[in-house]
Amino acid sequence: MLTLQDAKNRFSAVVEAALAGRPQEVSRRGKPAVVVVSAEEYHRLTEAARANRGSFAEHLLAFPGDDIPRAGAAPRDVAF
Repeated sequence: MLTLQDAKNRFSAVVEAALAGRPQEVSRRGKPAVVVVSAEEYHRLTEAARANRGSFAEHLLAFPGDDIPRAGAAPRDVAF
C-alpha cells in the first residue's frame, strides 16, 4: 500500500501498474483511502454490479412485510 505522498510522487508508475492489471492501494493518514484501477477494470466491475442488481420493484416485492409484527397500540381519544 502506498501513502498518498508516495502515490503523488510516483503517479506515472501507479498508473502504469494499474494498467498492467495490478490495482494500487493508496492510504491517507495511515488508513486505506482509494484504489487506482484501470478504466477497463472499473467498467467491468460496475457492469458486473449493475447486472447482479435487481430492479427497484423487485426489491420492494422481496420485502418481508407479512412477517413483521405490528404494534398493538391503539389511538388515544382527543377532544377538540
